[in-house]
Amino acid sequence: MKTSSVLPAPRATRWQSGYTLVELMVALAIALFLLGGLFTIVQGTRTTYGNQSQLAQLQDNERLAMTLITDVIQAAGYFPDPQINTAAASLPAVGTTFQAGQAISGQRNAAAPEDSITVRYTTKDNDGMINCTGTFNTTGAPAQYLNTFSITNTGPNNSPQLVCTLSVNGVANPAAALVNGVQNLQIWYGVKRDFTVDNNNVDTYLRADQMSNADWTNLTAVRVILTFSNPLAGQPGQPPTVVFERVIDIMNRAGVKT
Repeated sequence: MKTSSVLPAPRATRWQSGYTLVELMVALAIALFLLGGLFTIVQGTRTTYGNQSQLAQLQDNERLAMTLITDVIQAAGYFPDPQINTAAASLPAVGTTFQAGQAISGQRNAAAPEDSITVRYTTKDNDGMINCTGTFNTTGAPAQYLNTFSITNTGPNNSPQLVCTLSVNGVANPAAALVNGVQNLQIWYGVKRDFTVDNNNVDTYLRADQMSNADWTNLTAVRVILTFSNPLAGQPGQPPTVVFERVIDIMNRAGVKT
């Protein structure tokens, strides 16, 4: 008996499937594009955070500098016990710098840093009248404060900064650094020159070198202009400096004349 063997039909060859080189390159390009977008977002976030931090520091410096100057200028001419003391006796004449009773004096330079301003007043023990260093009289006796604000190049890497030189009863202390990055200080003095109306309203703003002796005694307000270095300088659309200004009234002259 014959046995016939039947060979199985040949199977079709099955090739292993995968990604082609073109597909891999397309996937790689998409991945690189997504990574580039991610890095752009991260870098933008870091830049924004850095800019915000620098601007916040600038605003803090502006606030600190102007607060110190404002507090001192508003106290100009103060003296305790007005029923006993007088302005002329409490604030006597000092050479050609101050007349008797004069509370503010200033100097002007032709180039930046342009101006300095000196403010004086007399305090008594623990009356809370602060000076430009943020302290007050705790000596137990009256003290006359002379506060001079100016700009010096004594900051980090000889950069400009706002400083205050405090003199107590005629004895000057070393200049105290207040705020870094202040490039210029400009002072305008608000005075009254028209006496046809009986009030203390400002009708003229002058620089220190334009002030007469009479003007210093008719001083009602001080316009302070501070110029700060811009921490964002160099970026598109950013100026090299930022200007911050305020008009400050003087305690014994502002308000309704009585």
